Amino acid sequence: CNDCDCATKANNDTMGLLRALPAIRELLKGDVDAAFQGDPAAKSYEEIVISYPCITAIATYRIAHVLFEQGVPLIPRIMCECAHARTGIDIHPGAIIGRNFFIDHGTGVVIGETTVIGDGVKIYQGTTLGAMSFPRDEQGRIIKGKKRHPTLKDHVTIYAEATILGNVTIGEGAVVGGNVWLQESVPPHVT
Repeated sequence: CNDCDCATKANNDTMGLLRALPAIRELLKGDVDAAFQGDPAAKSYEEIVISYPCITAIATYRIAHVLFEQGVPLIPRIMCECAHARTGIDIHPGAIIGRNFFIDHGTGVVIGETTVIGDGVKIYQGTTLGAMSFPRDEQGRIIKGKKRHPTLKDHVTIYAEATILGNVTIGEGAVVGGNVWLQESVPPHVT
C-alpha cells in the first residue's frame, strides 16, 4: 500500500464494521426467520442458527460485504471463500442482497459479484446466478466493473438447479422452476 496510511485505513474500516454490526444482526434475524418460515422441517430458530449452512454463508457474506463496500482488499473475498469451502454456498462479497433471504439446502449455490437480490427471496440448492461470456477490450482483456449478473426483485423463488445468466431481471413475485436455464428477463408474478 504505497498511496495510503494503512494503519489509519485499517482503524477506520474496523470502526466502520463495528458500527455496522447492529444492522447486520437485524438482517441476520430476518434471514433466520425467513429460514424458519420457509422450511417446514425447521423445528426452532436455534436449530437454524446452529446447523443451517445458509446461515453461515449469509452471515459471512453480510460481514464481508460491509468490508467490500469499504474497499478493504482481499479479506472479504477470503472470508466468502472460506464459507464456500465449509458450506458449498459461493456468495461473492460484492453481491447486493436484501432482507429476509433464505437459501434452502444450499449446496452448489453460486451468487456472482454484480448480482442484486431483493427482499424475501428464496433460492434452492444448485442455483447459479452467474454471468454470460465476458466482454473484452481491443487488447482482448476482460472488461471489468460492468453489471453482468442477474437482478432478482422482491419475493422471487428460484427452485433447485436453476441457472440464470447475464444481466437479466427476474420480476417481483416470479417463480423460476427447477432445472431451468434462463438468459432473458422474466416479468413479475409469473412462473
